[in-house]
Amino acid sequence: MISIPVLMISCSLHASMEAATVTTVDVPQVDRTWIGPGFWANRLQDWEVLDGRIVCNESSRKLPVRTVHLLEHSIGSDDGSATLTVLTGAHDAEKPVDPGFFSGFLVGCGGGHVDHRLSALAHHAPAEDGGTLAIMDGHGIVSFRDFSSGGGGGTWAVAGEVPLEKLPLLAGQVREGDGFDGRKAVPVRLELEIKTVDRRSSMVLRAYIEGESEPISTSSISGLDPGTVDGSIAIVSHLGPVGSSHGAFFEQLAFDGPLVHGDPGRRFGPIFTTMYTLHDGVLKLTAQSAPLGPDDTRTALLQVRTPGGSYRTVDQCEIIPDSWTFPFRVEGLDAENDTQYRVLYDLITKEPGKPTTFIHTGTIRSEPSEDEEFVLAGLTCHKCFTGGIKWNHDSIWFPHAELVDALRWHDPDMAFFSGDQIYEGDLTHAQRYPVDEAMLDYLYKWYRWCWAFDPVLRDRPCVVIPDDHDVYHGNLWGAGGRKAEQTDGLSAQDSGGYKMPPRFVNAVHRTQTSHLPDPFDPTPIEQDISVYYTGMDYGGLSFAILGDRQFKSSPSVMVPEGRCVNGWFQAEGFDPVRSADVPGAVLLGRRQLDFLDQWAVDHADDTWMKVVLSQTLFANLATLPEDATSGSVLPGVKNLPPDVYPGNFKKAADADSNGWPQTGRDNALRLIRRGLAIHLCGDQHLGSTVQYGIDEYEDAGYAFCLPSIANTWPRRWFPPESGANAQEADPPYCGDFLDGFGNRISVRAVSNPVLSGEHPSALYDRAPGYGIVRFDRETRDITFECWPRWVDPASPGADQRMYAGWPITISQYDNCMQAADLWLPTLRVDCEGEPLVRIIEGTDDRVIQAVRIKPGMFQPRVYDDVPHAIEIVMPDGRRILHEDLRPAPSPGEAGDVLMVR
Repeated sequence: MISIPVLMISCSLHASMEAATVTTVDVPQVDRTWIGPGFWANRLQDWEVLDGRIVCNESSRKLPVRTVHLLEHSIGSDDGSATLTVLTGAHDAEKPVDPGFFSGFLVGCGGGHVDHRLSALAHHAPAEDGGTLAIMDGHGIVSFRDFSSGGGGGTWAVAGEVPLEKLPLLAGQVREGDGFDGRKAVPVRLELEIKTVDRRSSMVLRAYIEGESEPISTSSISGLDPGTVDGSIAIVSHLGPVGSSHGAFFEQLAFDGPLVHGDPGRRFGPIFTTMYTLHDGVLKLTAQSAPLGPDDTRTALLQVRTPGGSYRTVDQCEIIPDSWTFPFRVEGLDAENDTQYRVLYDLITKEPGKPTTFIHTGTIRSEPSEDEEFVLAGLTCHKCFTGGIKWNHDSIWFPHAELVDALRWHDPDMAFFSGDQIYEGDLTHAQRYPVDEAMLDYLYKWYRWCWAFDPVLRDRPCVVIPDDHDVYHGNLWGAGGRKAEQTDGLSAQDSGGYKMPPRFVNAVHRTQTSHLPDPFDPTPIEQDISVYYTGMDYGGLSFAILGDRQFKSSPSVMVPEGRCVNGWFQAEGFDPVRSADVPGAVLLGRRQLDFLDQWAVDHADDTWMKVVLSQTLFANLATLPEDATSGSVLPGVKNLPPDVYPGNFKKAADADSNGWPQTGRDNALRLIRRGLAIHLCGDQHLGSTVQYGIDEYEDAGYAFCLPSIANTWPRRWFPPESGANAQEADPPYCGDFLDGFGNRISVRAVSNPVLSGEHPSALYDRAPGYGIVRFDRETRDITFECWPRWVDPASPGADQRMYAGWPITISQYDNCMQAADLWLPTLRVDCEGEPLVRIIEGTDDRVIQAVRIKPGMFQPRVYDDVPHAIEIVMPDGRRILHEDLRPAPSPGEAGDVLMVR
């Protein structure tokens, strides 16, 4: 992102530094939650700008050590000096402070070996690479305390109180002065001096009452390793006055000295990312912004670069509160060539009426040409933390730099994120109410995703769809949008519907889906919750984008005899294969089925391939330990070496998967196979390539379930029996199977979690990665690649280090015709261009297959021995119809060749 520089003010700190020019960090003189592009607040909702001050508005014991990191500045490890100053104190100064209250600086978090974006997350709990606290307590006494020892615990969020004994005083410091010494607490200017000479560092912290020349408290320490001080700079507030919801305030934040390193390129915001799609000549681009204040600018501009090099404005729009998004729309945009774009926003960085223009840039890609391979990248499940807190890459996987670098190397034509872009309890616990703070909690986590993946998002079309965790569910049975309420012994989640208010859900949808093409039918579902299912044509590919949770029934409601808890049937002796597929159970819902029915056979003039994008697999490709009754055991299951096959697993029947309801699953697949479409999805944390079966094995399309970016919940596929019809060299988990609901699946490859030998094992032993799908127009081949995130795809031999079993190449025609054993006459196509062929079954004019074919020979295959018709739509618009064609049991018995000219 290119940003106009933030204004800085020079001033003098004190008499001893008269000759030194210092930098004061600008704080906007408008009230708002988000502080500015030079800051990262932990958490977003815990801080605000109020009356020109940075104020912490969280003081509870369960949410200790709140921080705001200065993104543009850090302390170096080289020789030199630095001075930091700030005016601070309790915001509600008239109230007595909690004995544990403190405010001040956090320095030395991370360092050169830790990405600054990760270091900016440090707060709440002391842990490795957490740095050093330079603070003043409520009595005006200053000290240095350790924030780098401790850690551990938790698999989802950092939690727990942090009393002072968990923040021990640094040994060897010399402390002087009595602080307020019985006087009323007043705002205090903290001054922190840091010096590093010959690889040893020292620090002096002083507290001054405004107008007084002598400090009321001093602490000094020397002989420190430079790693104690190098890294991120933050202000910190811990607890607050008794009876107040606020902690400390900060103003007049300044620094000086060569040891302070500056990097304006680290600013983040006010536009955090842009996402766009192109469909039917319409560009929809969403610019994700920050929570703005009532006095901030409400509009932004979208400009594109002209051939002459200047920029012209193509749209202007107002920000939408709650989601804080700018939704741009441009019709008739020329996509034949790459086009540079930029979003301009005027942000108040200091004085009202004097905004600074910030610019976020990107590229609207030209659509891939007919002779180019179309490359699609797929990702799912963005987890940042899986336990054992350390403020470094051994514990926190954000910002996923090696994965983003790999994606940029692949340079895909399009990106797809299938859901769980955030986890509601990831690193910090979910805040579900009040709704205003819940939305800020979501944005705090959503902005991390934007921060990590913006380099991929801004320069190519992307499809992003929310899953259950994005709307603060563990599992989501949307039930057509009803309000989820605890009833009849069922939890709110198990009763079906949405737990969070529609205002929250719709804000989430806007952040993730407002750049998608207009919905097929925009009519909201219950509670006025928005929908986003739609079609998109791009680069010769036609995509069906589904919300496979929104309409789905709750198994707990529909199958009460199964006593289903969180998707797992608990009734003794209950058989999900025979008893779970009940009448009335909904998967995609009538509206999405009607959409698929039309989409599968509707081909734009240049459409040659169909792809379905949704949240999860239409099967339950998972197993559990034999004695397990739910998936809750999965995080604790020990991984084994790659060559060891465990023998104590059984097939899972998890109704969170789209293996249930079975009839709904089959109905969806019958429609999808009409377009010879593949299915790309995620959610399961288990990379897999399967071919669906409905009435027979291999009679429906292929699916690629993407591996997770990172996960806490590693699923496995270790069925107790070997697959039928597998290749001789295949592992036992490949071949034909019935899943835990009795659905037919032919398993081609699975990236089971094993002992990878890679570090950190807590990340890599859970089989994380990403998918690449390559579409070849000339051959009509589709190649699936499943990449471990630790493999550098640019390295020699990298294509031999995909997950075992990949790459897999199939033909487009395998998605419908592979198991068909009846043949229609051969078509000999001799024309310019590529005609569209529709196969019609029986006398009801129902299209059962639709595909655009290349010149040459093509012989359709079908399943039922009834009369068929072949309709051919020529490139010039002519229609040719061959009727009353009887299928034959072999290719040679199907009749004369039909000429297509």
